Amino acid sequence: MKFKDYHIDNKLKMQLDYLGFKRPTDIQFRAIQAILDGEDVMAVAPTGTGKTAAFAIPVLQQIIQNRKANNRRISALVLVPTRELAKQIAEVFMTIGMKTGIKVLGLYGGVDQDPQIKALNSNVEVLVSTPGRMFDLIAQGFVDLSAVKHFVIDEADLMLDLGFNDDIRDVQRHLPYKRQTLFFTATLNKKIKSLAYDVVRNAIRIHVSPKNPVSKNVQHAVSRVEMDDKRFFLENLLNEFEEGKFIVFVRTKVRAERVVAAMKRAGISTEALHGGIEQKERFGILERFRKAENTILVTTDVACRGIDIPDMDYVVNYDLPENPENYVHRCGRTGRGNNKGHALSFCAESEVLLLEDIETYTGHKIDTYDLKPEEYHAIVSESDAHDKNWKKLLADNDNPDAWD
Repeated sequence: MKFKDYHIDNKLKMQLDYLGFKRPTDIQFRAIQAILDGEDVMAVAPTGTGKTAAFAIPVLQQIIQNRKANNRRISALVLVPTRELAKQIAEVFMTIGMKTGIKVLGLYGGVDQDPQIKALNSNVEVLVSTPGRMFDLIAQGFVDLSAVKHFVIDEADLMLDLGFNDDIRDVQRHLPYKRQTLFFTATLNKKIKSLAYDVVRNAIRIHVSPKNPVSKNVQHAVSRVEMDDKRFFLENLLNEFEEGKFIVFVRTKVRAERVVAAMKRAGISTEALHGGIEQKERFGILERFRKAENTILVTTDVACRGIDIPDMDYVVNYDLPENPENYVHRCGRTGRGNNKGHALSFCAESEVLLLEDIETYTGHKIDTYDLKPEEYHAIVSESDAHDKNWKKLLADNDNPDAWD
């Protein structure tokens, strides 16, 4: 089936064709028609599968159909856990619905509320919001959810991790009883199921998940590197792949700043992204990275979920994550769609148990690059005599079936 075969408005079809949307992904194929039919949906789909469009397309279509009855009030509420996701998902709605005239607003904290209030007063029909700013503006009387027909909860597992489960339940008090609820999550456990059953009614269940949660388009490798030496290995790697686009994950915002400072001393330009940076600047950093004005981003796990960066070549786990699920989400920033990607990890002696947890969670051993003592010393001492080995590592381990 192709997008042109769906019973959706021609304005949507034209825009989807312009954007290069020809055939739906698995999650889109299984969700779009159910949503168009008015069903509640509970969907489990891994990162990078196109789930935002899976709910954006049919929600936009239903708003077009029911526009007169809704009188240009907020018809769809999309609740998300982070400001970055709110901005990104709002942009997806705007892009797909560009020809429809449907007004979309991304609502989040960390920025001045006055422009958001002004936008709310100009017939917003799709509201993509984080809980905090939304409840704040509800209390001030600027957000009215009484006409919402479509309630979408995206990245529900992260919402729970960040403590938003009560907010998800509370928002229902402001919504009409008769509505469509769409519940999307990347992972599923008892807590997420319990939350889902509280908000969806007789939902269509969709589960799009391979046996291995890590995309088979991503090639993985790990190298044993002591904590104090990681900066030398990162420098070596970045110098070897000067044309590549890198996202480097660290454990804390202090670590992020230290890595950026270390790379600056080595003459390598990078930017840090973490929760300690003002929201407006965080958006600017991500935008520069998307446009490849900066090609190396050093970040905490604030960017590991849902953030879509085009043409991402390499994910570097400078520090291994304490939660093995975050390894999957980090690596999901590359190898998206049909693209290939690489995930390279540095593992210190103190992180061996974290590596084992990751391998247990994914069900696969990560290929290890064992350095000879002289090779390790050459990288740390920045010897010009050292023959860089990262390209050889990737070539030697280039097995597309390793993570099937």
